[in-house]
Amino acid sequence: MKITLNVMRQAGPGAEPRLVAYDLVGISEEMSFLEMLDVLNEELTERGEDPVAFDSDCREGICGMCGIMVNGNAHGPERTTTCQLHMRSFKDGDKITLEPWRSTAFPVIKDLVVDRSSFDRIIDAGGYISVNTGAAPDAHAAPVNKGDADRAFEAAACIGCGACVAACPNASAMLFTAAKVTHLGLLPQGQPERDARVVNMLAQHDAEGFGGCTNIGECAAVCPKEIPLDVISTLNGDLQRALVHGR
Repeated sequence: MKITLNVMRQAGPGAEPRLVAYDLVGISEEMSFLEMLDVLNEELTERGEDPVAFDSDCREGICGMCGIMVNGNAHGPERTTTCQLHMRSFKDGDKITLEPWRSTAFPVIKDLVVDRSSFDRIIDAGGYISVNTGAAPDAHAAPVNKGDADRAFEAAACIGCGACVAACPNASAMLFTAAKVTHLGLLPQGQPERDARVVNMLAQHDAEGFGGCTNIGECAAVCPKEIPLDVISTLNGDLQRALVHGR
């Protein structure tokens, strides 16, 4: 395959972004998208040019580090992580535009790499259980309704990749925040901090500069782990509960 990459290059946080075109030949359709970027960077290095900076870690669709806007779509044309996208999703001669996630709360570090530590601060605000339980209890010691367990597991699948933010016209992180609130709020261990959790995590979400949710649904449409949109309804229910309790 021969493809043309239009890559948004940005030398640093304060630098001016610019689109740079690169032609690649001999690309196999069996390559992953990130392997194709590795080929590009090998060529750039051989020419003495600065390679394109992009994030990756596990390359197995687990960690969520690899997020890129591909032709205007978060992670690309398939509903998967960028590392699990393959070049067979494109055609010979295609032109592909690569951009970083765009959000005030995700400042660009370099090229396609953004700072997603705002997600970490939302988790720090309440996305945890701090009850001192002593030794690890037996797995069956705290009965959990199967429906709640299944929904908690579904919400826990969120990998924090940021695709929901990148796809949302408001750059809202509500799907991410709601997934964490829903996951812990459905479990017995999450009840003591349930009210404080939703209030504090939402306050941090807004403090980070993420936009508000207007139920457009683009977040759930691109989520590689298929987090359902209605976790946001669960978050809103938990918020109402917290307000009734005087939080």
